Amino acid sequence: MAKMAPRLIVIAISTALLGCNSAQQDPKVSINKNPYPSTYQVMPRTSTLLINATVLTGTGERIDGADVLMVDGKINAVGRQLSQDNVTVIDASGKWITPGIVDVHSHLGVYPSPSADAHGDGNEVTSPNTAEVWAEHSVWPQDPGFNRAREGGITTLQILPGSANLIGGRGVTLKNIPATTMQGMKFPQAPYGLKMACGENPKGAYGRKRKEAPMTRMGNMAGYRQAFIEATEYKRAWDKYDADYAAGLNPSAPERDLTKDTLRGVLEGDILIHNHCYKAEEMAMMVDLGKEFNYHSGTFHHAIEGYKIAELLAENGNCAAMWPDWWGFKMEAYDMVVENAAIVDAVNNSCAVVHSDSSVTIQRLNQETAKIMHSANQNGFDLKEEHVIGWITSNAAKSLGIADKTGSLEVGKNADVVIWNSNPFSVYAKAEQVFIDGAKMFDHQDDAYRAKSDFMLGQQ
Repeated sequence: MAKMAPRLIVIAISTALLGCNSAQQDPKVSINKNPYPSTYQVMPRTSTLLINATVLTGTGERIDGADVLMVDGKINAVGRQLSQDNVTVIDASGKWITPGIVDVHSHLGVYPSPSADAHGDGNEVTSPNTAEVWAEHSVWPQDPGFNRAREGGITTLQILPGSANLIGGRGVTLKNIPATTMQGMKFPQAPYGLKMACGENPKGAYGRKRKEAPMTRMGNMAGYRQAFIEATEYKRAWDKYDADYAAGLNPSAPERDLTKDTLRGVLEGDILIHNHCYKAEEMAMMVDLGKEFNYHSGTFHHAIEGYKIAELLAENGNCAAMWPDWWGFKMEAYDMVVENAAIVDAVNNSCAVVHSDSSVTIQRLNQETAKIMHSANQNGFDLKEEHVIGWITSNAAKSLGIADKTGSLEVGKNADVVIWNSNPFSVYAKAEQVFIDGAKMFDHQDDAYRAKSDFMLGQQ
């Protein structure tokens, strides 16, 4: 073999090094985790001092004859005989004040009124796993139900897909303000939720026509596991791509998959699970499913048999979002007790929540909560208003991952506040005024603060 002259070797090496030094990596491929960002704008507001009310803070405290000061859209102070210059003063003598109500389970906007097939946008019943769909892409902000809910004190709500699928898609948390776009209602920085469903709905939604659809509860579990196996591999591929790119190896990015994008978000802790699940043994299996794939199993919705596993839920940090007395409408909803939420709540470190899942009961979630309190107290509990208000405020905010922003009347949190004409757990209670971020959004006595849907105006 002919030998290369030393001078040519030096030139060859120098040329190769020059080529390496001049090469550049392709632009890094990244996934926008929030491609539909909130455009929420706070409505006009003034600094406001509410005085002389019975205040339930949402933290377990009741203060009689108390004041609440709202400045720049935040809770500035809660106490007695507060004073502040240049504020609007509202005398709330004889009235009660609570944090704004948070509903963790609503279908407003995706199953809006008037109910019609054309409005049925809440369930993508095309596959057992539709993690690729997002409820926010179906939300119709003109749904008159948003206004009715605000009149019932609802300031924040999570809109979820329906429960026909094993994995039904992402939910979105909204501020309950009048808006013309979903983005205008979207709660800034609130994490996404992922709707999953156990039991009868997903195993029966597709009949026997689809080979890949589950027919049994064991089929349901296999479907969840397969989905998260695939998501784990997808996450591993993206993690390797990121690591290789950081090392300067100029790798090719994995192929995008919308379904696996969402499940990857669950595995990374960015997306919270909200699981439609009635039976104790199924909730326990979903807890283990989360442990198998190293994600948190989140909030169990409906949780008819939550009372049977209250200790397990508390130990694992699961919230349980429950009705007061819905039961018996199908077999998995049969084994109910009216003290369900109270029993779940009685365990240390528990997270009991009352939800609506209804465009009607969302208008009186305070009274739905009252039913539980009174039923439980008739059966040996000693629940007080200052405690159970947390089931629809602070605990609900915790379930949605926004407890640092709303759900209680604590200094620095959003001034989401309701003035009630009387004890909010009375059958006669009405929300008289509702504030969101310190802006008055409803006033029972003033039509200027009683928003009407553009759709309804068009029908008059």
